Amino acid sequence: MTDSSVPLPRQRSAEASRTAGEVLDALRDRMLLQVSPARVGQVQGHLDPVRSGLILCGKDALRKAARLRREEAYGGALLVDPAAYEVSAATGDAPFPHVASDALPFDDPLEVSLAEQRAAGATAPMTPTGYIHAEDSDALRAAVSRVADLDDPSVVFAVPIDVAWLRDEEPVRQLIAFLRLVKGPKAIMLGGQMDPLARYSKAVGHLRRVIEQVPDAALLRTDLAAFGALAAGATFTAFGTSSKLRHIVAPGEKAKTGSGGFATSPHVLYPELMSFFLGATLAKRFAASPAPVCSCAACLGARTLDSFTSLHSPLPAAAAAHNVAVLMSWLCALDALPKGSARELWWHERCKAAVDRHPLVNAAISQPNAFKVPEQLKRWALAAPAPEASTTTATATQRTR
Repeated sequence: MTDSSVPLPRQRSAEASRTAGEVLDALRDRMLLQVSPARVGQVQGHLDPVRSGLILCGKDALRKAARLRREEAYGGALLVDPAAYEVSAATGDAPFPHVASDALPFDDPLEVSLAEQRAAGATAPMTPTGYIHAEDSDALRAAVSRVADLDDPSVVFAVPIDVAWLRDEEPVRQLIAFLRLVKGPKAIMLGGQMDPLARYSKAVGHLRRVIEQVPDAALLRTDLAAFGALAAGATFTAFGTSSKLRHIVAPGEKAKTGSGGFATSPHVLYPELMSFFLGATLAKRFAASPAPVCSCAACLGARTLDSFTSLHSPLPAAAAAHNVAVLMSWLCALDALPKGSARELWWHERCKAAVDRHPLVNAAISQPNAFKVPEQLKRWALAAPAPEASTTTATATQRTR
């Protein structure tokens, strides 16, 4: 648990509360796309303007954000992720580390970053938080204390934590206690190699618990967990458009890849299996069998999933359009449901159907181990939502009659 040295946020003025409310209204219930500035053009035209938006991450993110606002008249939800966590860890003395090469040593990296993002036209500024290693309470305490001291709940508090925070009961309780001290949006991002949520058996359940118990919690830089978090009540989420932007690799570590080498084709979302595969892998799997025809808003029934076989233009852009179109259709379906158990049930049933579909596809192409169910998908499929209290009570009443 936390200790009494963590200061409580000061009383906020009506103006500050109004601004915070406007920020949350501009982001609420959206699943943004986290994308590098160089690839914005591949996805921007396929976004749902009401339910989605952009988070720019990486070199030139600020410049691209300003260009979108001033030259391209982009009016949608727009965030800039400083991604300080990619290059430096947070510490008790410096939760927001100096990472800019042109920064002066006496500059406050937090204040400078927030001002730059506002100037670029971001919907809300995000804190340049360093990577918070497993159970590093000092670093998390320092970051929370500083953000609370800002007394500005329109700031999005970036919380880039190692997924080990979700491993056991005690660190989860501590994380919840700390985050509840910050009254603005809390943007959780998970660190770990490959698929962080697949590392620990209780990670998915603990993530849902954090989302449910921390007001205005969000989940950024993630994969299909973006939908699970939205279903659980997250204020907003962000889906990474590349494997690099779907999790964090701790600073100083080299990213591991499943293929063990450089990709020679784009990643393609196989909707029925709810998983990404290299286009070349799909072409190999369906070499002797008819490949699924995609009817998403980008493919329109004119393209099969085995057609994204190289990184030569226009295939990467076509694959990106396909991926976004599928995600937006799922987002529309989720948004059409009432908040609460209906959304969680939709997500659970969709995950379970995808798990059950894997062996059927393998049998159809006569390759028993061609497509393996991702561990995270298995865990979402097992995480059945609890029935609502009213439903449970009504059922119990009927049984007693």
